Formats: sequence, C-alpha cells, structure tokens
Amino acid sequence: MNDARPESDRTPTSNPVLQRALLWGAALAGVILVVSAVLGFLFAGVPGLLGALVGTLMAVVFMGVTAASILLANRFSGSDLFVGAFFGIVLGGWLLKFIVFIVLVVVLRGADWLDPTVLFLSLVAGVIASLVVDVLVVAKSRLPYVSDVELPKAPTDE
Repeated sequence: MNDARPESDRTPTSNPVLQRALLWGAALAGVILVVSAVLGFLFAGVPGLLGALVGTLMAVVFMGVTAASILLANRFSGSDLFVGAFFGIVLGGWLLKFIVFIVLVVVLRGADWLDPTVLFLSLVAGVIASLVVDVLVVAKSRLPYVSDVELPKAPTDE
C-alpha cells in the first residue's frame, strides 16, 4: 500500500508513547527511590538503605531496557530489515535483562551489606510502578488504529 507520509516522517507512532513511559517511569522511580530509601533506613539501617537503592535501581534499569530497546529498534523502521532487526534487538534486550537478573540474584544472595527484604520490596514496588506507568501512558495515548494508510480521494461532482 502507498504511504502518504513523506519519506523523512516514517518513524513509528509508538515512539512518543515509549518516550513518555520512560520519562514518567524515571520520575516515579525517583519517588520510589526516596521513599524506599527512607523507610529502608528507618527499619533496617544502612543495609536497608542500600537494599532500597539496589532494588529500585534494578527495577528502573529493567523497566527502561524494554522501552529503550524498542525505541532503538524503531530506528530501523525505514529499512528492509526492520522486522528482523526489531525482533532481534527487543529479544536481545529481554535476554540481557534475564541474564543480568539471574547474575544479580546469585551475587546478591549472600550479601551482608544489604537487607534482602527491603531490596525485594523496593524491587516489587518498582515493577508495579512501571506497570502502572505503562498502563496509564498507553491508556492516555492517542494512537491511530491503522497506520501507513492512504485514504481514497473524495469523489468529484461532474
């Protein structure tokens, strides 16, 4: 089908939504970081503070990798290799997150310098917050149902 948009404007319409999700997610992660660090320090001292910092940082990085990998993959939207590049980059991002998560779990499992309960709770809070941000951003976005469509010309009265 013929695309009515100019060649320079072939960026996917999901880019602003993903950028907004990253910005809102970063802002909410900052709030979670402050709240969990204060509560972690109050309830578990310095290990609680460190657990809150590590847990929130893990949640932010894992949330950001998905949106960032999709934004990176969307740069190939004008290419003939777009589909392969898109799925390769996004799948690579997910595999990277999985491997890093497993490594962090193994490395941090016996760490005495952080509180595992605070780490877990701040990680869960970050994951839930990122899900809420994703839902709100997508629900408030105005994306077309169909993209790259050229409407037929209006009939002329003769």
